[in-house]
Amino acid sequence: MLNEILKTQFIKITLSSPLNGAEYEKISVRPVLLKGKNCYQAERFKENKVFHLNVEQNCFDKWAREVFPLYAQVCVFCEGKTVTFFTNSKGKVKRSESKNNLKGEINLNNNREKDYILKEGENIPPLVDLGVFTPEFKVVKSKYDKYKQINRFVELIDDECGKLDKNEITILDFGCGKSYLTFIVYYYFAKIKGKSVKIIGYDLKKDVVENCNKIARKYGYSNLEFIVADVKKDVLYDREIDIVISLHACDTATDYALYYAIQKGVKNIFSVPCCQHEVNLSIKKGGDMDCLLRYGIIKERVSALLTDSIRAMILEDMGYKVDVIEFVDLAHSPKNLMLRAKKTRGEKRVNAPEIERLQTAYGFTQTLFSLINEKDGL
Repeated sequence: MLNEILKTQFIKITLSSPLNGAEYEKISVRPVLLKGKNCYQAERFKENKVFHLNVEQNCFDKWAREVFPLYAQVCVFCEGKTVTFFTNSKGKVKRSESKNNLKGEINLNNNREKDYILKEGENIPPLVDLGVFTPEFKVVKSKYDKYKQINRFVELIDDECGKLDKNEITILDFGCGKSYLTFIVYYYFAKIKGKSVKIIGYDLKKDVVENCNKIARKYGYSNLEFIVADVKKDVLYDREIDIVISLHACDTATDYALYYAIQKGVKNIFSVPCCQHEVNLSIKKGGDMDCLLRYGIIKERVSALLTDSIRAMILEDMGYKVDVIEFVDLAHSPKNLMLRAKKTRGEKRVNAPEIERLQTAYGFTQTLFSLINEKDGL
């Protein structure tokens, strides 16, 4: 197998189905040109992160012989055909071949342009007003990182909601703030996906809400509305809701937003928590974790991670499939974890006893857990 691959002029190779000893979940290899030298670039995927490795041409044979045997499936993409090698549990290799429409010209540019969902050249008003796009819809060089971060957020939504078969979608955004991401989400569903989308953004600040409504009218986003409301106490939208977004809702406001979504059986939740003070202020020494509570900054970070872990565990108990994703937020904040949850089944309280044990041992309170217990009369 390896001898055939190493003699082949390929466009790309993908390694998948990792075996024992493989560090990465998947590897994609392609030829590149670096400083005038022919090399191979390996994109190595692990836990939603990508790690790049450049291998010089004269070292590729040795590297391939060490790495390729760690994957059960190797797909070699060439001009006009794809050759797949699959190694079964007994070590026997099966070879299959299929046609493809790939052309023989290989792009050796190391900095290939990513196929972003929000494409440069499109008339996207929020990106122009943000200063990410010029009036001619070109990316401002100094804002390229922000452009990538906004696209990352849209990609995370697209992964879960891009194939929604509903034509009418309702979204609630809690703690929307200045709301440019809310405008981007509206653009994504209305303009890119062609859906009839209704979005309601909630925030405590009256002046922010008034300004956001003014901008929505300016863009002609007729089904985008902003309301002054407190998720902790006010009456909110009570019809069918498809998606709840909560980005940087401060401290326990995130818990109330998640609780609201759970109560309404919302299918998809995207939450980036912020300012998680509650556990940090109430947690006390009480067990094996005491060494992590000795120093203020470590205690603060552990408390934030514990809070997000409990929220994720509760969502799982409530029937959601939960991904905790490293999300590079737009203010370059260290609060960069996203809880992405999708309702897949009924309620099953398997994590609650562990949360209760931790809460009892360390004396902390956690609002979402308290709200769920109050609902159940516990």
